[in-house]
Amino acid sequence: MSISLFADPIILKAADDHAEGYPTVEALKFMGKIIEIMTNGKYKIEVYPSAQLGSEKETIEQTILGAIDIDRVSVSPLVAFYPPIGVLTLPYVFRDQDHMWKVLEGPIGEELLKGLEKVGLVGLCYYDAGARSFYTVKKPILKPEDLKGLKIRVQKNPVMIELMKTLGASPVPMAFEEVYTALQTGVIDGAENNPPSYYETRHFEVAPYYSLDGHTRIPEVVLVSKVLWDKLTDEEKLIFKTAALASAEYEKYLWNQWEEMALKKVQEGGAKIFHPDVTLFQKAVQPLYDRYPAYKEFLERIQAVK
Repeated sequence: MSISLFADPIILKAADDHAEGYPTVEALKFMGKIIEIMTNGKYKIEVYPSAQLGSEKETIEQTILGAIDIDRVSVSPLVAFYPPIGVLTLPYVFRDQDHMWKVLEGPIGEELLKGLEKVGLVGLCYYDAGARSFYTVKKPILKPEDLKGLKIRVQKNPVMIELMKTLGASPVPMAFEEVYTALQTGVIDGAENNPPSYYETRHFEVAPYYSLDGHTRIPEVVLVSKVLWDKLTDEEKLIFKTAALASAEYEKYLWNQWEEMALKKVQEGGAKIFHPDVTLFQKAVQPLYDRYPAYKEFLERIQAVK
């Protein structure tokens, strides 16, 4: 790279709402180091974790305005700014982790990132955020019928509430910190989350049946402000994209390590892990897909990826 050394680096602000040490935060720092080295110190990235620069919605708004340069957010809050990307938030849209990466790293994923430019954002890459699965107090969830009549805690999210109703469960929106006691006292029969959260909350102590159905597998996105992007040379754009893709591989590795550790720990703590047939659940949620006609074309293309 033919870029000279710079005495005063240009400081770029990067936002993340996760805490220090979380895979996405470490990956952003890794990306920053690569950019700094490959631009011979012209750019220095300062990562602000733990939502120091605001909630995800706020940081997206600031990134569009150019007040934040780089932003790591979940796909969920991006939907309000760029609705087509919402297809990635639908339940059972991905068969498994491999299918998700084939979609995200292929033409569909690239097309959705490209579409973000219409709203003043440049999508560089995706990060893994794992998959949410059911855990229950009395019996494992191996098929959709097993959910019938069960009270399942969900986030205050319309799609998740619809999902539970479609599968025959009673959705119970509830604050995250109340879930342990609610499981313990029988107020709810189960909840759902990814393995690291299941472990860290100690929910496995009161709901030991963990069925890895992976009903939602919502990725994260690394964004750059178009305000900054338009100032970069073609060579610098290539450096940023290359650094982001390298950081995505690093984040994948960190996430998988974290997830494996969590699954090992919960089993040591007495939890039992189950692997239900996801295709049974995909068929059961077809009526839910029909309520989102705007996603039909993308959904069909995603399902066609082998």
